Amino acid sequence: MWTTRGRRLAEEGLRRGLEHVLGESQKIVPLEEGTLRRSGKVTVNGMEGAVSYDTPYAKRQHEELTWRHLPGRSAKYLEIPFNRERDVVLRMMQVDLRRWFRG
Repeated sequence: MWTTRGRRLAEEGLRRGLEHVLGESQKIVPLEEGTLRRSGKVTVNGMEGAVSYDTPYAKRQHEELTWRHLPGRSAKYLEIPFNRERDVVLRMMQVDLRRWFRG
């Protein structure tokens, strides 16, 4: 049974996890002038959230595997950190909830 506090803790954990993914994606997002990097954001609405980049070319930049990028930068700049950091994100989401459940 969710209480107001439990739901708030879960939402905060989700936000922390998504902020972590955003931070990791910022390390590999293609970089020329920095516009794409600066457009990155996290949105959370209840127990749903997203990491997104908001430029006209963000989706194409993410999917185009043949484009050249600066060293350390790549396409799939969201997919890679989401997959690589999955366990870290889940642990971040669990921390406060575990404390709350234990009393």
